[in-house]
Amino acid sequence: MSDEIPDPIRRLRAELTELDEHLVETMNQRLELVLELRRVKQEHGLDFLDPARERWLQSHLGAANRGPLSSEGLRELVAELLALTKREVGRND
Repeated sequence: MSDEIPDPIRRLRAELTELDEHLVETMNQRLELVLELRRVKQEHGLDFLDPARERWLQSHLGAANRGPLSSEGLRELVAELLALTKREVGRND
């Protein structure tokens, strides 16, 4: 058996890497917007956290999800996205 990686595997890995890089870029853009939102909310005397908005986001993304990501997987993803965002914003204090 050869140590050479078959072309289909190499191609799929390259596509996955490109998507992963896009996820990191998108997360960084999201964090920049959240930091700006926090600043604006502070200027207006509003609380940073908005549980109603978080519920809306979960519902909205649930309706937009066409799979194969399961509803349970989406709930986990959104929960982790929000938790990570809050942790990262806290690191910028």
